[in-house]
Amino acid sequence: MGAFDSMKVQNPVALVAAVVSCIVLGSLGGIVTITGPGSWYALLAKPAFSPPGWLFAPVWTLLFILMGISLWMVWNKGAGRRNVRIALGIFAVQFAFNIAWSFLFFGMQSPFLGLVDILILWVLILATIVCFYRVQRTAAYLLIPYILWVSFASFLNYTIYVMNKAK
Repeated sequence: MGAFDSMKVQNPVALVAAVVSCIVLGSLGGIVTITGPGSWYALLAKPAFSPPGWLFAPVWTLLFILMGISLWMVWNKGAGRRNVRIALGIFAVQFAFNIAWSFLFFGMQSPFLGLVDILILWVLILATIVCFYRVQRTAAYLLIPYILWVSFASFLNYTIYVMNKAK
């Protein structure tokens, strides 16, 4: 029996809504994320391991899809349950920190504030995974690529901060 076999999609609209909401809200940071030639970001010193700019949109889209499915799986367990409400609340807080990162790093052009935010975000993602695990294990597993990517992004953010703090 697969991980999804025991989950009846009683309301596929809720699943689609969760996924689309994560994609749309998660994309809000794109308003301030300008990385092209001549942009503030393009002028920053970056480490050799910095991924090409085109990679970020597909990676984040996939992560937002996984987050939406995960969110739906937990919500589907019953929002009236205390552990579900706690898990959903922590998810909402970490998601707000996720969105805030772009506004701090790109909008305010502050690798330092971005670093502070992303470190808090990492802790909140871990807390979300723990809470989701207590409600629905597969939902927690779906967030592992997210914390791995944010771990990499945290190191990248730190390196950019260190390389550019004298500027």
